[in-house]
Amino acid sequence: MVKITDVARHAGVSPSTVSYALSGKRPISEETRQRIEASILALGYRPHAGARALASSRSNVLALVVPFRSGMHVPVVMQFAVSVVTAARRHDHDVLLLTQEEGEEGLRRVADTALVDALIVMDVQMRDARLPLLRALDRPSVLIGFPAEPAGLTCIDLDFEAAGAACVRHLAELGHRCVALVGSPPEVYLRGTGFAQRVARGFTAAADERGLTSTIHPCGATQAEARDIARRLLGEHPELTGLVVHNEPLVQPLIEAFQEIGLRVPEDLSLVAICPDEQAEQAPVPVTSVAVPSAEIGTEAVELLMHKLDRRSVPEATLLPPRLTRRATTVPRGSTR
Repeated sequence: MVKITDVARHAGVSPSTVSYALSGKRPISEETRQRIEASILALGYRPHAGARALASSRSNVLALVVPFRSGMHVPVVMQFAVSVVTAARRHDHDVLLLTQEEGEEGLRRVADTALVDALIVMDVQMRDARLPLLRALDRPSVLIGFPAEPAGLTCIDLDFEAAGAACVRHLAELGHRCVALVGSPPEVYLRGTGFAQRVARGFTAAADERGLTSTIHPCGATQAEARDIARRLLGEHPELTGLVVHNEPLVQPLIEAFQEIGLRVPEDLSLVAICPDEQAEQAPVPVTSVAVPSAEIGTEAVELLMHKLDRRSVPEATLLPPRLTRRATTVPRGSTR
């Protein structure tokens, strides 16, 4: 492993001069600095994180705030987290993962220390109590999600409203006239979580635009709840032929629940989900879906944060357009395949 003494010997200076060049504690000539930088590059020396922080007045650590609340589907959340960590490492940054209920007090606790340079905040609610503090902090932040009033913030997410609408339009184009949305667990709606509210808004608007009969049903994520909602939907809406599912762990249990009561997917009931592509592709019957692009969103959130740390301008709002892929679970109404 290359040491600071090796760099000093290669550059023809003392180890303390190399240390000053890294920390910025004392001025050194530009010619000496360039010689030291050339030696660091030639030898492949990697300064200790503490030295880098002193030189740049940064910790080279980002905080990822992911409060694990009831009703969240952890595997998808962790896809976002992995993409953030991977992108941060490409910028030589580490990630501090905060998974507790980090409200305003938690954010202030982190921001008041030198632990992190910037924050990425997830599970954004429409009326999120953390927003005034995020607007006032002296360090940059990016939200994965959109509150009702995003002005003064930097937000990125899938355009969930357009995603809900795209699902309905696909079913309408196949001739389906009665559709239902099986959505996130009830507590997600009660918290006012942005993505759930926006899917419901887009679903309803597109159904009204096409003159479809539509209903929305929040639902838990267990097989028993899948069976209950399947029976309830058919009891209340026997004419139902189109289903949108925005509840990742419920996609396959719902298909099985409808099959148990005599409805085949897609011959009797076309189903489209909002979920990760790999989940849709690997299902026993590949599912027509709008992708949740967690890797793209997490990577772009880090890029936005790096731009802000470098004092470069960024857009306040970045909405990724939905991408619907037709697979085996949607067919024209009345089709026998």
